[in-house]
Amino acid sequence: MKQAGPSPGFLLCELRAVSDPRLRQEYDSRPTRDHPTDSKPLRPSRLCGSNKPFDQPLDITIVPMRFSVSIRLCWILLAFSGGTGSAGAALPLQVADQPLPSLAPMLEQAVPAVVNISTVTRIEAAEHPLMRDPLFRRFFAIPPEHRHREENSLGSGTIVDAERGLVLTNHHVIAKASEIRVTLHDARTLVAELVGADPETDIAVLRIPAEELVALPVVNSDALRVGDFVVAIGNPFGLSQTVTSGIVSGLGRSGLGIEGYESFIQTDASINPGNSGGPLVNLRGELVGVNTAILAPGGGNIGIGFAIPANMARAIMAQLVEHGSVRRGLFGVAIQDLTPELAAVLGIAGRDGAVVNAVEPDSAAAAAGLREGDVILALNGASVRGADDLRNRFGLLRVGARVELEISREGKTRRIKGTIADPYEAFVEGRRLAPGLRGALLGELDRRSGIPALPVGTVEPGSPAWNAGLREGDRLLQVNGQRVASLRDVAEVLHQTGDILSLRVQRGDDLVVLARR
Repeated sequence: MKQAGPSPGFLLCELRAVSDPRLRQEYDSRPTRDHPTDSKPLRPSRLCGSNKPFDQPLDITIVPMRFSVSIRLCWILLAFSGGTGSAGAALPLQVADQPLPSLAPMLEQAVPAVVNISTVTRIEAAEHPLMRDPLFRRFFAIPPEHRHREENSLGSGTIVDAERGLVLTNHHVIAKASEIRVTLHDARTLVAELVGADPETDIAVLRIPAEELVALPVVNSDALRVGDFVVAIGNPFGLSQTVTSGIVSGLGRSGLGIEGYESFIQTDASINPGNSGGPLVNLRGELVGVNTAILAPGGGNIGIGFAIPANMARAIMAQLVEHGSVRRGLFGVAIQDLTPELAAVLGIAGRDGAVVNAVEPDSAAAAAGLREGDVILALNGASVRGADDLRNRFGLLRVGARVELEISREGKTRRIKGTIADPYEAFVEGRRLAPGLRGALLGELDRRSGIPALPVGTVEPGSPAWNAGLREGDRLLQVNGQRVASLRDVAEVLHQTGDILSLRVQRGDDLVVLARR
């Protein structure tokens, strides 16, 4: 058995500016904030590359400043595990007659697994409304014409399974793409197939030919701690295989409003537009996160970046590979954070947990015996930090998964068990209503979400229902211009007209009309 070597040391360099009066005056006169007059709250932005190709030269201004360097050896040590196959970089204890500290050995193993992703999106060009009128075109004998324009986008990805050619990236990198191409470290460019994508977590999986590929190992991101060193690799601004380093600045970041399920790793490793989908790795070259967004008031990096934890990405990827989509279940409970005031009223000593404020009748939560006012302390043996944490964990559970909850009720701790239910169990297959709806699941009238409508469940990509424009989560209002209040109404309307000519649906907060051209 090999003996572990001595713990490597960490070299700290202190830079002191030479007291040049002109440079000193220029430096001291600069504002301490990038945007001192901007008082608007900052919002995170995703990191997908610009739709414009990166073929223009970058304007780079170099400010000449001289520095004198004083070097101090510190006793700060970085502990690396010496397991077999580890790609950790060796940091020497001394500088004299020794190689300088470097991440190069680790990067030589990790970088070949990072790919550049380029997409082409074909969008129908706008034209005068009269040109879309079939009667107008027929009267003036204008032949049918479809005008399109193309948009290009750049992003990054990580090969996580070399044998199956699976590439992990962000959903927003490949969203609405007509063509996806992956460029490998050795300059090979391959056409990629979309295995599946999940907009709620912003995860997508691609498949490329599995020939001489290198994959990154995916490790437990729950083991990360604030202060751990991490490295971001990607394709910012079209500069392929760019590497930056930093530390984990925070864990479990949520409430940013950019994803449906948020539990981000925050890092100060410099990441920029084009880094989307690229890996965040530890110093062993193992994937711990997927770079996704930055807080960027001026469009560039200010040291606040966000990555999806590897555990969340891996759970979503497993479902995408197996089903092509994420099959989220339904537990039927509404929750909120445990505030100090609620904790005092409910007799809870700690501040971790989520308070149940509503339980849906006939739901899986009701069947498990959960009640309003219960405090959920743990899910499947893992402590619950708050409502967002619990919601994220429920969002990763599949239909039929068994759950064990540790709850506090009336000052006593209890354990209850339940099963994640199928939210579309009572839905009807669209093919039973009409051939044009094959591939979709539809439910009866739902009055709980604003306008009464028929909810749309899963929609199989490439099916007639998909080609008609229906998507999961839509709420069907009209079919061929007629209001529908039941599945029977849908069947009768389509029986009379013979096919789908138009659909009116509620999609989020928007009303959308889907019309056949």
